[in-house]
Amino acid sequence: LSWVNLSRNLILAYQSLGVVYGDLSTSPLYVYSSTFIGNLQDHQNEDAIFGAFSLIFWTLTLIPLLKYVFIMLGADDSGEGGTFALYSLLCRHAKFSLLPNQQAADEELSAYKYGPSMQVATGSPLKRFLEKHKTLRTALLVVVLFGASMVIGDGVLTPAISVLSSVSGLQVTEKKLASGEIVVLACVILVGLFALQHFGTRRVAFMFAPIVIIWLVSIFSIGLYNIIFWNPKIVRAISPYYIIKFFRETGKDGWFSLGGILLSVTGTEAMFADLGHFTALSIRLAFAFVVYPCLVVQYMGQAAFLSRNPQKVLNSFYDSIPGPVFWPIFVIATLATIVGSQAIITATFSLIKQCHALGCFPRVKVVHTSKHIRGQIYIPEINWILMILTLAITIGFRSTTLIGNAYGLACITVMFITTFLMALVVTFVWQKSVLLAAMFLVFFWFSEGVYLSSALMKVPQGGWVPLVLSVIFMLVMYIWHYGTRKKYNFDLHNKVSLKWLLGLGPSLGIVRVPGIGLIYSELATGVPAIFSHFVTNLPAFHKVLVFVCVKSVPVPYVSPEERFLIGRVCPRPYRMYRCIVRYGYKDIQRDDGDFEDQLIQSIAEFIQMEAGDAQFCSSESSSYDGRLAVISSRTIQSSSSLIVTEREDCDGIESIQSSKSLMLQSLRSAYPDDENPGVRRRHVRFEVAASPGMDTGVREELMDLIEAKEAGVAYI
Repeated sequence: LSWVNLSRNLILAYQSLGVVYGDLSTSPLYVYSSTFIGNLQDHQNEDAIFGAFSLIFWTLTLIPLLKYVFIMLGADDSGEGGTFALYSLLCRHAKFSLLPNQQAADEELSAYKYGPSMQVATGSPLKRFLEKHKTLRTALLVVVLFGASMVIGDGVLTPAISVLSSVSGLQVTEKKLASGEIVVLACVILVGLFALQHFGTRRVAFMFAPIVIIWLVSIFSIGLYNIIFWNPKIVRAISPYYIIKFFRETGKDGWFSLGGILLSVTGTEAMFADLGHFTALSIRLAFAFVVYPCLVVQYMGQAAFLSRNPQKVLNSFYDSIPGPVFWPIFVIATLATIVGSQAIITATFSLIKQCHALGCFPRVKVVHTSKHIRGQIYIPEINWILMILTLAITIGFRSTTLIGNAYGLACITVMFITTFLMALVVTFVWQKSVLLAAMFLVFFWFSEGVYLSSALMKVPQGGWVPLVLSVIFMLVMYIWHYGTRKKYNFDLHNKVSLKWLLGLGPSLGIVRVPGIGLIYSELATGVPAIFSHFVTNLPAFHKVLVFVCVKSVPVPYVSPEERFLIGRVCPRPYRMYRCIVRYGYKDIQRDDGDFEDQLIQSIAEFIQMEAGDAQFCSSESSSYDGRLAVISSRTIQSSSSLIVTEREDCDGIESIQSSKSLMLQSLRSAYPDDENPGVRRRHVRFEVAASPGMDTGVREELMDLIEAKEAGVAYI
């Protein structure tokens, strides 16, 4: 541990407090009230309160501290966390993936080899069994999608319960607000929160960490004050003996109340899901040394206060605050709940994008809100759907207890699914014994299963909400995934035969005009059926044709050096190429102007590489399609025989005036590039370098490519 590394992790730990822990740290607002309202109303005595604190303490120790901080944070996928990261790790170490257009070349990606070497565990009978049965692989995908849908359910419920519980503090003041007025105020705050999303989190993120730190220090201080002032004996309740005492006294009612205790660990999943923005060490430091002690002391203080004032359980958090500091704490609590809600909304956007990358979600508009921080995105349609659902739940339930029932069920289901996936990772990725994975699974499934069974009892009292939401989202995801696979298989079975293309000759039986035609298709091999339609119905087509396939691979990020795979579709005179553009599930797919230039340079590099490689030249024309080369931007710079000249024009105002259409003029003046009227446009020109040793066929092909680029590029 060098000082540089430690200081970097401390800075990240500070930042993570605002992003990761907003939700977890605001739980004290509603845990005790949710636990004691309902079945435990007849048990509001000192023993029950001590038992409830003991349960909260051990739940916080077992689930966030032991399971997440010590175990789960080690199961990252190239630094990424979350349900999909575990799934993509499994897909790479065992053939579980259902994505159709995977190729052997994808396994050569540097990010693909993350984790232990894959050769050892090929002989696992369990692995072979799972790989052989497609129904089991489909079931695994359905489980992952169900977990993802529950996280989206969290995105709806977190803002509702957090904001409503913080605003309910106004019922404690002298001018008591009616519950209707509190719901209206909560709705106003929620509309404001969702309306600000399109600015992106970076504008407000720098305030997040200080707000959460002030909040944590405040709840720690109040907790300490309450322990000393009301009942120092509460310290004894750390002993598990009080849990046994609690269940002995409350019986079945105590088991029902576990749904409330469970709310003390809601937001824990964010520690793992947001791993990509931070490091495992920074999240561990923040939780173990700051969040965990503050939460334990706060819950202990609230229990000490309640043991002397059991009748005040409805608003126990606000009632336990000493009078002079009530208003400052109320303001900080409201800000902290907004921060916690913001974190889960951002996580929902990120999750939807990952689902789309894995072919499990319809195409949605993704807006990138930060040029510098990758992964900060905003999805307008999802934002407004979340807002409508959140408002509907706030207005419909009007009570933190009912929303808490729904919220608890959503969180524990995600944890339950994560435990299952983690057990598979222990076996297939870490290559530990099945016995160790089974021990992990049984231990955590037992502890989480107790909470899950209690949460399921609350389905009639609000617990049905996350189930309904998850089923709807999961159906959308699964149907889209099923349709995507069907469409791909249809395209695959109806490919154009190469024999037919070769029979038409290099001109394809039509006039080949200057220009480049980029034909987009899902196919990673073969020529799509629609192409034969073009050839038979159009009188002319472009001289250079490139079949472009943009696809996702089961890794978080693909480095720019490995993004392009270039190959030929037909022999050289046909001037037909294939380009496969590969993205990871967290990559930002940007169609910037550089794409065309990179493509031309990559094809030029491929042409030269092929000429220099005897293997490529000697093989028969029938096997042209399917052999691809990774063209790295580094090799282009080092060995290219293309001379690239760049010119920047400041042509903003002139282009607006010269534009023929009035509509276009008004649009361009309304939306100038980068809010800068004098737009700088890059013009890239290519020339073939004068190299005496170059083959004439290669020179001709490069000249054709450059002429086609000058003539223009068409996207088909």
